[in-house]
Amino acid sequence: MTHSSTLSGLTHAEVRERVARGETNDVRQRTSRSIASIIRENVLTLFNAILISAAVLVLIFGHPQDVVFGGVLIINAIIGIASELKAKRTLDSLAIVDAPTALVIRGGKTQEILAKDVVLDDVMCLELGTQICADGVVEESSGLEVDEALLTGESTPVKKKVGDQVLAGTSVVAGSALMVAHAVGAQTYAQDLSRRARVYTRTISHIQVSINKVLRVISALLIPVIVLTMWSQTRIAGTDAAWNQAIVLAVASVVGMIPQGLVLLTSMNFAIGSATLARRGVLVQELPAVEVLARVDSVCVDKTGTLTTGHIRVRTLRIGANVSEDEATPALKALSANRANATAQAIDDYYSDADLGQVNWAIPFSSARKWSACGTTSGSWYLGAPEILRSSKEPGDFDQLIDEYSAEGLRVVALARSQECDEATAFDASSGDYLLPDARRVVGIIVLEEDLRLDVADTLTYFARQDVRVRVISGDNPVTVGALARQAGLSRPDGKPLVITDARTLPVDTLSDEFGQIVEKTDVFGRVTPEQKRAMVQALQANGHTVAMTGDGVNDALALKDSDLGIAMGNGSQATKAVAQIVLIDSKFAVLPGVVGEGRRIIANMERVCALFLAKTVYAALIVVTCALMAWEYPFLPRHFTYIDALTIGIPAFFLALAPNTRRYVPGFLHRTLALALPAGIALTLAALGSYAIVGPGDEYARTIATLSLIVGALWLVSVTARPLLGWRGGLVLLMALGAFMGVSIPTIRTFLALSWPTHEHWLVIGVSGVGAGLLIEASHRLYHKRQHAHAEAIGASDTAQF
Repeated sequence: MTHSSTLSGLTHAEVRERVARGETNDVRQRTSRSIASIIRENVLTLFNAILISAAVLVLIFGHPQDVVFGGVLIINAIIGIASELKAKRTLDSLAIVDAPTALVIRGGKTQEILAKDVVLDDVMCLELGTQICADGVVEESSGLEVDEALLTGESTPVKKKVGDQVLAGTSVVAGSALMVAHAVGAQTYAQDLSRRARVYTRTISHIQVSINKVLRVISALLIPVIVLTMWSQTRIAGTDAAWNQAIVLAVASVVGMIPQGLVLLTSMNFAIGSATLARRGVLVQELPAVEVLARVDSVCVDKTGTLTTGHIRVRTLRIGANVSEDEATPALKALSANRANATAQAIDDYYSDADLGQVNWAIPFSSARKWSACGTTSGSWYLGAPEILRSSKEPGDFDQLIDEYSAEGLRVVALARSQECDEATAFDASSGDYLLPDARRVVGIIVLEEDLRLDVADTLTYFARQDVRVRVISGDNPVTVGALARQAGLSRPDGKPLVITDARTLPVDTLSDEFGQIVEKTDVFGRVTPEQKRAMVQALQANGHTVAMTGDGVNDALALKDSDLGIAMGNGSQATKAVAQIVLIDSKFAVLPGVVGEGRRIIANMERVCALFLAKTVYAALIVVTCALMAWEYPFLPRHFTYIDALTIGIPAFFLALAPNTRRYVPGFLHRTLALALPAGIALTLAALGSYAIVGPGDEYARTIATLSLIVGALWLVSVTARPLLGWRGGLVLLMALGAFMGVSIPTIRTFLALSWPTHEHWLVIGVSGVGAGLLIEASHRLYHKRQHAHAEAIGASDTAQF
């Protein structure tokens, strides 16, 4: 729409008055969490509260040296906060690119301003793709249709005429209009819903779900363990004075069971992954989204902007004998003058020197109708999909040409003409939409060509090798889309020819088994409506797939919102980017393999470190129960677990969690983790308590021997999770072993840790116990993977997960 209007808008003085009164649209929209939120999530947790309480008890009843575990808690929190603050700064700086804007008329001139600078009573220009940022009333309309799905969930566009109300958070899907803002900022009806669509949110990932399951079990065991430890240790000492020591030992048992830092390490890993992707031009609006893409097995993409560059140009124009070019040119100029989409822009550029002429009425293009129309002095003209505009009564003069051009991967739009229709007679009140007249005839075709992205073939090949099925879902001619998909290098997993389906032939019942089966087997869809895109995503999900959906237009918003991972192009509409978890800033499809790789690194590495944390939880709980049943004094002080954790969990986990890892995602994260952690925890319990029993629970060396035996066995577990032990990985294990030796060899550290220098006999006990536990861990690890490989071969799987 051209913005020539009797509405001159506010003057600069009137704008200043409203700004002074606070009548602006400046409602703070977060693109990332607040600093307070980051600190709160990293510090104010249930487990931190338990550890802080434990630290206070130790300070009151024990020795300050035993509060060292509190230092580990603080360090972990600082690392998590610092990493997420860095990610926040990166996300915020990139989000400036995504800042929403609005077109307004002020002082008689049209200008683009930030959405937050809109004031009450501003005259706003609404065009295709605009996300409306204020509530208001339509003053002038040219076929305005608004998608209110983000507010109501209703996908059918709503037509708006002069005097109708439009709301913030809705999007223009057809036509154009001028509106006056009657409510701005926090006063808008949809502010809460609109903010919810944009605000940074932490989705619950599979990793987080698995960890939370374990943490719930641990939290249920904490109180019984504390009571059991205090009772058993007091009974062993036999005096009231033993309460102090019993409390300290109870704290040690709690510290041992809690997987300190695991949740923080998970959050930190997501944050660092997000910041890494930001440097590659990928704006991650929800941190766990990088993990979701690693699990995706089905990617639905549009043709335009994904397979192609999105740049369209007119290749040729074919006009029939029954109409002159002098008649067709003004009509095509009028139909494309609003430049509402790439096709209209290409045609308008082609006719840049032509005069617009008189336009009596116009019906804007709609992706649901797939045509637009206008009335000129020479009749009613229609521009759209050939198969839609072609009447069953006409001879089909252009059918052969259309098929030939489409088979070459060229886009073809048809120009039709009718002498029996105007805007009033075209509108059907019963359906609430415009209808084509029966007496129409295709009088010409416009052939357009698109450029394939240079890197699209490599990207499609990558996904094929990773067993990720790519489906092309487009509103264009299925033959054209299929030809372009083949040129781009799209292939089926079974090597057979691509299955191409015209979406108009799909069952009306999108919940039917037939619909789901067709979607499952099809590679390329053409003539897809926005409602069908959404239904296809839901059908794939119902078939057990994890679905990623890319899109750039307003009509993609609902499908993106329903998908497991919505990916918006940076040059797409504001509405689409608002609901997506990931935004490709430079609109480059080729960056997705990097996102997949980052997600796989996070999942695989968190699986490694999670086994270390959970093995510790297992052996800590078993040691508590065994000591209580055997009436033994608990062998560890809190400072011992701090020493053990630093060498066998904290430091190794930090480096392993951030290491490169290209292993494919395989379902069963928690099952595989427990398959290593449970037997490892049992083996380490045997090492610690076995050596403790050999020396004698009352011996002055007992705690030292139990601690070192546990460290030797736990370092074997670290070596299992760190494999292959090449380069820095092997060096990490050796460095941790050196740290363990220094803990007992340096007098100052040894005294601080309340340890003793072992005798030769004691070193033998430590070696036998620790190495024995390591061999048990090795045996269980190899046995599990032997069974796993056997199962994979039985079902014909090509990939199994292993550390």
